[in-house]
Amino acid sequence: MSCQLLNAKTAPLCQSNQEYYNIILDSIEEGVFTVDLKWVITSFNKAAEKITGVSKEEAIGRSCSEVFGSNVCNTTECAIRKAMHTDTPIINMPVYILRSDKRIPISVNASILKDRNGHVIGGVETFRDLSSIGQFRKSLRKHYSFENIVSKSQKMLDIFSTLLLIADSECTVLIEGATGTGKELLAKAIHNNSPQKNGPFVPVNCGAIPDTLIESELFGYKAGAFTDAKMDKPGRFERAQNGTIFLDEIGDISIALQTRLLRVLEEKIYEPLGSIRPKETNARVVVATHQELDKLVKEERFREDLFFRINVMKLKLPTLAERKEDIPLLVNHFIERFNRGKKKKILGLTQEAMAAVMLYDWPGNIRELENAIEHAFVLCKEELIRLRYLPDKLLSEINAIFATNGTTLKDIEKNAILQALQRNRWKKAATAKELGIDKNTLRRKIVRYGIEGNNKGKRNG
Repeated sequence: MSCQLLNAKTAPLCQSNQEYYNIILDSIEEGVFTVDLKWVITSFNKAAEKITGVSKEEAIGRSCSEVFGSNVCNTTECAIRKAMHTDTPIINMPVYILRSDKRIPISVNASILKDRNGHVIGGVETFRDLSSIGQFRKSLRKHYSFENIVSKSQKMLDIFSTLLLIADSECTVLIEGATGTGKELLAKAIHNNSPQKNGPFVPVNCGAIPDTLIESELFGYKAGAFTDAKMDKPGRFERAQNGTIFLDEIGDISIALQTRLLRVLEEKIYEPLGSIRPKETNARVVVATHQELDKLVKEERFREDLFFRINVMKLKLPTLAERKEDIPLLVNHFIERFNRGKKKKILGLTQEAMAAVMLYDWPGNIRELENAIEHAFVLCKEELIRLRYLPDKLLSEINAIFATNGTTLKDIEKNAILQALQRNRWKKAATAKELGIDKNTLRRKIVRYGIEGNNKGKRNG
């Protein structure tokens, strides 16, 4: 009922309610507007003014398509139109609005408006600016990255804090970590910040080369050293001269080769197969393994003297399950890279997809997460990656968890928010940024899930 239909006695009360209504709308950080059945804007809050660059005075009374000019205006994909057609609220729908030849990515929620008698009288839409997420990603990359490694995990930040000192030295470095944790990336970071940075970086996967070939791969051979040796071939150590050689999966090499490698590390010389003269090497040696070498030593599968020689400076990479706070950061990192490489403009993951990604244990670590995001990129034709675009293995395990303990997506979201709050010491602004949601949205979810009440003592302590 409009104020015009009320008598003079009740008009001041209506005006007071309208002012109160406007105050509430203007306090919301998300953009909010309403339309009538002719798609004419009837209300427009301050956040909507800020995001669109259009004032309330300019917007009210105009068609919403004139004000927003989005990529879905006047189509069946219009969020309010879909809500009216399906009688179902639209949640987190990604669209673009056009402003001065600039596309602004927004996430939209829409519902229908009904009067007291249940008749549809219009629609309401809330939206948030997703361009700030891109700015936040750049800020995160600046503060939580070293070379191509991104992390906010304290274990990784501790490694970052010593990496420059380690790189500047000439000592041998041992990197331990499960498969897919980023051992080669860490080795490259050491090389790129070392005095040898202008020289070559030569990686060798010792576990992928047969025992019969690895010696010649590392040290090379002379012509005539064996039947098929028609000419001299330089080995990896020679190619790494003035640079760094990275020996990955060193725990897989034979005892005989371990003996030769020990001599290279101690005397800086080696002999190509078939040669009678030793060659000198100045290559920096960085080694890595997914195995626990001290256990291999006890089992007499790895030479103790070689272990002590390479264990000058040891860096141990945590698994992704041990640094789950890095998952949103890594997801954003991969999305940016794939957007550049695949010429797409995907903005991120839906909250349900991110919750599932946070719940999964990632036995393949960062490499598996990267592959999962790339898999989703191939299938996704939208601007947000939804749950259905994630790999079947991940989805089947998540569904198994649901089946065994009754977990729902709401439970996942609640758990993800709780963990993020704990990581950020209950600072709501930092938590909202990590989760890629508005602060007010986070507050509403905290109240909805009863998180604040359950953890009040922890938060205040």
